[in-house]
Amino acid sequence: MDEDGKQSGKNKNKWPDKESSAGQKNSGRQGQDARDGGKSSGGGVKPNPAIEKRFADKIAENKAIDDIMNNKVKLYLGLDNNKQVLEKIFRVPENKDPVFRIISIGTKPPTRAMLLYLDGITNTQLQNTTVLQPLMLLSELRDVRADGGAADAKKIDEDFIERIKAAVLPSNQVAEAETFEQVVNDVLNGNTALIIDGFDRAILIETKGWQYRSVGKPQVEAVIRGPQEGFTELIKINTTLVRKIIYRPALVTEYVNAGAVGPMQCAVMYMADVVNPDLVKEVKRRLELIRADYLSEPGLVEQMIEDSPGVPVPQVLTTERPDRVAANLLEGKVAIFVNGNPFVMLVPCTFFNLMQSPEDAYIRWPSGSFIRIIRYLGLFMALLLPAHYVAIVAYHPEFIPTDLLLAMTGAREKVPFPSIVEVLLMETSFELIREAGIRIPGTVGTTLGIVGALILGQAAVSANIVSPILIIVVAVTALGSFAIPNYSFSLSIRLLRFVYILLGSVMGLMGILIGVYIHVGVMVTLKSFGIPFMAPAAPVTIKGTDYFMRGPVWQQETRPDYLDPLKTRRQPPKSRSWLRRGGKRGGGGK
Repeated sequence: MDEDGKQSGKNKNKWPDKESSAGQKNSGRQGQDARDGGKSSGGGVKPNPAIEKRFADKIAENKAIDDIMNNKVKLYLGLDNNKQVLEKIFRVPENKDPVFRIISIGTKPPTRAMLLYLDGITNTQLQNTTVLQPLMLLSELRDVRADGGAADAKKIDEDFIERIKAAVLPSNQVAEAETFEQVVNDVLNGNTALIIDGFDRAILIETKGWQYRSVGKPQVEAVIRGPQEGFTELIKINTTLVRKIIYRPALVTEYVNAGAVGPMQCAVMYMADVVNPDLVKEVKRRLELIRADYLSEPGLVEQMIEDSPGVPVPQVLTTERPDRVAANLLEGKVAIFVNGNPFVMLVPCTFFNLMQSPEDAYIRWPSGSFIRIIRYLGLFMALLLPAHYVAIVAYHPEFIPTDLLLAMTGAREKVPFPSIVEVLLMETSFELIREAGIRIPGTVGTTLGIVGALILGQAAVSANIVSPILIIVVAVTALGSFAIPNYSFSLSIRLLRFVYILLGSVMGLMGILIGVYIHVGVMVTLKSFGIPFMAPAAPVTIKGTDYFMRGPVWQQETRPDYLDPLKTRRQPPKSRSWLRRGGKRGGGGK
C-alpha cells in the first residue's frame, strides 16, 4: 500500500540511527533527560579503552538499542521494518526465547501480521484460543482500506484496529502501543504483541502464563490466631489478596514502572477516600524517578525511596501478610507491591510500627499491651545490656552489690582478657552461629544453632576464656533481639549494639549516655515520606490508643492524625451500639 511503501522505502534494511529516531521522540523524553542530567542510560561512565576498541561494533549496537528505547521511537508502518528493529532489541538469533510468528488475518483480502511473545512466560493455550484462532479462522473481517473511495485513510485504519480489539479478540485486557519501548516492556511481562502490516500501532494482549508459587502460610510473620495467608511472587495475586479483605470501591491500584533499564513493575495501592493525596503523589514520584537497572527486591526499592538511606534504622515497613496491609491502608497509608517478591512495603513508617506484630490485633488488649512491654524490654536489653556489662565491670564496679561483685570477681579471676575482648568474642561467635543456622537448610540449621551455642559457651567457660555470667548476658541479649518483630529493625539493633559496646569500653556509662543521646536525636530528626519517625510521641500529637500500648478496640475512634487523612474518624464514639444508652444490654430486639 502507498503509505507503507513510502515509509518502508526510506527505512528498508536500515537500522535506525540516533538522527532518524530523534524526530519521533516522545514529549516525555525531555523530562527524562532532565532527570538523568542530560545523559543516556549508558552515558555516565566510559568502558575500558581496550574493551571499547575490541567490541566497538557491539557497543555501537547496544547504544543504538538504548536510543530506540530511551527516545521512545514509534513503530513503523512496514511490518518487516518493525520485525527487524525488534529482532535487534531482543538480540535475535542469539536469543532463543523471543518468538516472531508471521500470520495472516482472515480479512478479505488477507492481511499480514506478526505475533511477538517470549516462550516460557506466555500461556500458549490462552494465546491459541484468544488470539490465533479468532484472527485466523473466525474473524472474516473485510479490510476497508481496500475501498478506493475512502476519504480519510487514517480514520479507516483506526476503525480497523478498534474492530479487531472490540469484535475479534476475546481477551480480557487489550491495549495499544505506539513505541518500541511499550511493546518490549509488555512482552517482557508475559504479554503478546500483535503488529499488523500497514499500521504504526501494536495491540498488546494479556497472555501471561508463567509458573508461580501458590498462596501459603507466611514464613516470617507467622501468628497463632488470625489469617494464615501470605503473599506470593505474583503481583496480581498479591493485590487480589488485599482486595479480598477490603470490599470497597475506593481501594485504588495504580501501576508504576521503576528503573531505567528493564523497568520493574510496581503497584501502588491506597484508599482514595482516606489517604492524603500528597502522600500518593510523593510515593509515585519517588518510584518513577528511580534510575537503577535492577529492582526486583523490595529491599533495593526501599533504599531508593527512603528519606535517609544512610541510617541503619529502616524507614519503610515490610510485611508478607495481606491482613496487615489492609489494616494499614484503612489507616491512610500507601502499600507498594513489587512484582516477583512476596513482601509488600508500607509507607510512611514510624518507630512504633516496627515494634508492632500482626498478632496484636487478634488477642485481647490487656494481653497485647503486656506483650508489647516485653518487646520494648527486649529491645533495650538487646541494645544496651552487653554495653552496660562492659562499662560496669571496667569502670563502675561500685554499682554491683557486694555479694554479686565477689561472685563475678571469682568467676573472672582466671579469665585472661578484659571485659571488652570477651564480650566482642562471644557476640561475634553468636552472630556467626546465627548466620550459619540461617544458611544451613531445614532442621539442621536449628539444631546447629542450639547445639553450637551450648557447646561453644560451655567450652569457652571451661577454657577460662569467658566468665559464666557473660554467657547469661549474651543469651539474654540474643533473646531480646529475637523479641523484636521486624527483621530489618532487629538487624539495625544488632549493628548498633557493637557501637554501644565500644562506647561503654572507652567512656563507661558516660559513653553509653552520650550514645543514647545521639541515637535518640537522630531518631527524632528522621522522617518517613515527610512524617516524623517518632510520631506520635515526637512531636506529640493527639493522644492515640494503639502505638505504645494496645488500647481497647472500641476506643480506637480516630485514625492517626500525623498521617493527615481525609477521614479522621474510624468509628463512632459508641461503636458497641448494642448497648443501650442507659447502660442496659439490648437483648430482646425491641
